[in-house]
Amino acid sequence: QVQLVESGGGLVQPGGSLRLSCAASGFTLRYYAIGWFRQVPGKEREGVSCTSSSDGNTYYQDSLQGRFTISRDNAKNTVYLQMNSLKPEDTAVYYCAAASIYCSGRADEYDYWGQGTQVTVSS
Repeated sequence: QVQLVESGGGLVQPGGSLRLSCAASGFTLRYYAIGWFRQVPGKEREGVSCTSSSDGNTYYQDSLQGRFTISRDNAKNTVYLQMNSLKPEDTAVYYCAAASIYCSGRADEYDYWGQGTQVTVSS
């Protein structure tokens, strides 16, 4: 059974850090582009970052200004999103997703999704 499971979310103060994990089972994650998306109520899911399967390239939403870093550990079949200098506007449910072809900012181009993990940035 193909499954993606996110973890690592929680409540953090502004300026703090969190590391989200996306663990895959039922398929080999290194053959897929893995993206992180986030969504707040009433808004569309937006792309945050992506790591390519083929060339190791990584992509980030421009507004993040270098605060987030995506990485993958193929031996553990897991992708991470390190989030630093968190701001209240980073509050959202964060999802990871797998795409069989390439990184994309479009949610409808991903094949598999996790259930999401809540990140709340508040003092």
